[in-house]
Amino acid sequence: MDRLLRRFLSGFIRHGSISFTTASGARFSCGDGSGTPVAVRFLTTATEIRILLNPELALGEAFTNGTFVVEQGTIADALAILMGQPETLPRFARPQWWARYLIRHVRQLNWRGRARHNVAHHYDLDGKLYSLFLDSDLQYSCAYFETPDTSLEDAQLAKKRHLAAKLLVGTGQHVLDIGSGWGGLGLYLAETTGADVTGVTLSSEQLQVSNARAADKNLAARFLLQDYRDVDGSFDRIVSVGMFEHVGVDFYDAFFKRCAELLTDDGVMVLHSIGRSEGPDATNPWIAKYIFPGGYIPALSEVLHAIERSGLLVCDIEILRLHYAETLKAWRERFLARREEAVRLYDERFARMWEFYLAASEMAFRKQNLMNLQIQLTKRQGVVPMTRDYIFQAEAKLRAMEKGRKPRLRIAGG
Repeated sequence: MDRLLRRFLSGFIRHGSISFTTASGARFSCGDGSGTPVAVRFLTTATEIRILLNPELALGEAFTNGTFVVEQGTIADALAILMGQPETLPRFARPQWWARYLIRHVRQLNWRGRARHNVAHHYDLDGKLYSLFLDSDLQYSCAYFETPDTSLEDAQLAKKRHLAAKLLVGTGQHVLDIGSGWGGLGLYLAETTGADVTGVTLSSEQLQVSNARAADKNLAARFLLQDYRDVDGSFDRIVSVGMFEHVGVDFYDAFFKRCAELLTDDGVMVLHSIGRSEGPDATNPWIAKYIFPGGYIPALSEVLHAIERSGLLVCDIEILRLHYAETLKAWRERFLARREEAVRLYDERFARMWEFYLAASEMAFRKQNLMNLQIQLTKRQGVVPMTRDYIFQAEAKLRAMEKGRKPRLRIAGG
């Protein structure tokens, strides 16, 4: 087993410096010796076998279960090397990828009941968990780092400001927030622009927090436990942040068709989602099993084809490349600083699982092909200005308004 493991890992790992200790005590190193050295250990032969048979699933499970440990460095350091190789996957893992790709449509059949169950799996966890690493406004999506030294709090505020500017929101306009989370964006739009906001979510935990926050601020915002397919009415603006990843590739047409039906003729929509830079793919099996069941990160080509079929017009596309890597780094560091609290909320295994989730997600953005996309949509030409100058002008106005009404900080889950 030692010889087989060394052969396959040495063939895959070309860059970096990582040493392995096997369950039998054998030790070997891989890579070209560059970068900070990392040392890891397999504690059982069964773990080694599973890594060889299905590395994308087994590595996360082994770290979560404590049978794959990092002895020098962190799991983030190890994943930076493993996920930063010239080939995304070892050759011996390609058959499993093809199998997942061929059945990906089945895994993403997010009918209403299944979609609700999938959301509950992740978002209806104890709210105190999210307070360990999120900013005070409960933003659980990619922040917008205007400068390299921007704090997480300021970067999340900048994200909301950036989206509001692209939406061209005005006083009294009706705004629909699809996948409204803990209400932060909807409340920002209501407070700074005077818009009338309706948010929809499938998380009962998020719903309670959102409506409590709206009542506390006495804002024109209400949040509903509702599927996007069941929303009625007419809206001047539609925004969706961090929700499209839960739609499923077979429901893209239904999503954009419903948005087109809900949007007024002079309306504007902005979609903010994680995306892939290299075409369609399959969801990582560990993420699908333990973190986001039913989830799928779309290629830009998949999104645009569905938009074209809906009759909506693409006015602007912005790609945020490393913004989510920096967001996840901040989340991971905050989580690790309060890791013992996560253990008390759940247990040691859960804490390892979330450490792996945050580290693997960060490295997928930092080392591989993930990015964030913001797509601005309308139903006809001439609704938004011809140049992007209006975005910067609107952001300047919003900054001035924010200074005049600094929101009271509210702790996640509190």
